[in-house]
Amino acid sequence: MRLSDCHNFHDFRRLARQRLPGPIFNYIDGAADDEVTYRRNSESFDSCDLVPSVLAGVQDVDLSVTVMGQKLALPIYCSPTALQRLFHHDGERAVAAAASKFGTMFGVSSLGTTSMAELRRQYSTPQCYQFYFHKDRGLNRAMMQTAKESGIDVMMLTVDSITGGNRERDLRTGFSIPFRLTPAGMAQFAMKPAWGINYLTHEKFSLPQLDAHIDMGGDSLSIGRYFTEMLDPSMTWDDVAEMVRDWGGQFCLKGIMSVADAKRAVEIGCTGIVLSNHGGRQLDGSRAPFDQLKEIVDAVGDQIDVIMDSGIQRGTHVLKALSLGAKAVGGGRFYLYPLAAAGQPGVERALGQMQAELIRGMRLMGARSVADLSPENLRFR
Repeated sequence: MRLSDCHNFHDFRRLARQRLPGPIFNYIDGAADDEVTYRRNSESFDSCDLVPSVLAGVQDVDLSVTVMGQKLALPIYCSPTALQRLFHHDGERAVAAAASKFGTMFGVSSLGTTSMAELRRQYSTPQCYQFYFHKDRGLNRAMMQTAKESGIDVMMLTVDSITGGNRERDLRTGFSIPFRLTPAGMAQFAMKPAWGINYLTHEKFSLPQLDAHIDMGGDSLSIGRYFTEMLDPSMTWDDVAEMVRDWGGQFCLKGIMSVADAKRAVEIGCTGIVLSNHGGRQLDGSRAPFDQLKEIVDAVGDQIDVIMDSGIQRGTHVLKALSLGAKAVGGGRFYLYPLAAAGQPGVERALGQMQAELIRGMRLMGARSVADLSPENLRFR
């Protein structure tokens, strides 16, 4: 299978599976517990139907949106995700370059493998920083200061990961940083020697947002242990309110799922919220963001920018979210499989296909701009 054979999300997933060692593919592909929420995230879009309009004069379609003060040419952005240079040696550099080409936002994680400052110097497209709140308050202050000095546009505090989700696929393979694999995991690496050659012959793996503060190279640290041992479960709304004041700019909470929490985000001065369950990787059995979108937009959509991620695979998924009032949507696996499959050309192909799906879908819906979409376009079953 080649990149040219990839025409949708599932094709990219298959090609990524061919090219990645099993432990790394399963790190991207896996989720918490029985992965019920992971599956529901995409299935939730099937619970409503699009109601198209016709004869609307849709030769020209404008896909642009403004979210948290950022003008995006596409209503979908590349959500911040960890460890990208494990999936392809270009990692965040490939994603940033592709996002810049399509005029949309990309994100860098606290567990990113390229420094946010380097990417800011190279690309002017909007950039968000996914911040994890650590037990070490000095570390938190230092990371926020680095983000300010780097020129990050949007601070995105993840609030659904104060402890690690139970990702059983990683437990079976022994996936950790640095690698401390089980025999089964080692055997899966041996079956994909091309990945190993690329890993060893390119820039040494690092976590530049953390390396100056945390020794990740000593004892093996699984991602689950990082969340459980390094992050602070005592974080409160007061802590976040202080961060919002200190940041003094666009500030978003990622992982909001209830109306009450959305209202609280408004009260403390956040400019955006991302409805998210971390792609099903944290609390299995939790609601899908699309299932919660309408009631949260109805409650706070006129006071704060409401975004959602988790489960986005198709342009029609994006159109349904926008119709319910989301200002934009984020995608994670949506671009990670293409990144793993082919680096920057893969991410560009995925974004190009999404752009084409959105333009086609908007025309078939009779919508010339995102502002033309509304709940009237939908009927729930």
